[in-house]
Amino acid sequence: MERDYRTAPLDDRTRRMLDYCVKLTLRPWECNEADIRALRDLGYEDGDILDIVQIVGYFNYINRVADGLGCEPEPFMTPWDR
Repeated sequence: MERDYRTAPLDDRTRRMLDYCVKLTLRPWECNEADIRALRDLGYEDGDILDIVQIVGYFNYINRVADGLGCEPEPFMTPWDR
């Protein structure tokens, strides 16, 4: 899962939530009410969806800040191949 959640043994609900997270990260302008309905249809409540969006948004923000400042990973972190 660390490298590619799409190949990990995840249930459909989790995989589709992660698909939304990728969309929110890479193409946020395409996110709309249909995405929220789809998450609700999977059983996510509004509070869950808010948490998902805030966590994704925070990580996107902090990674862009770190990248923009040229920060290097901490020594204990293993960089991913890009």
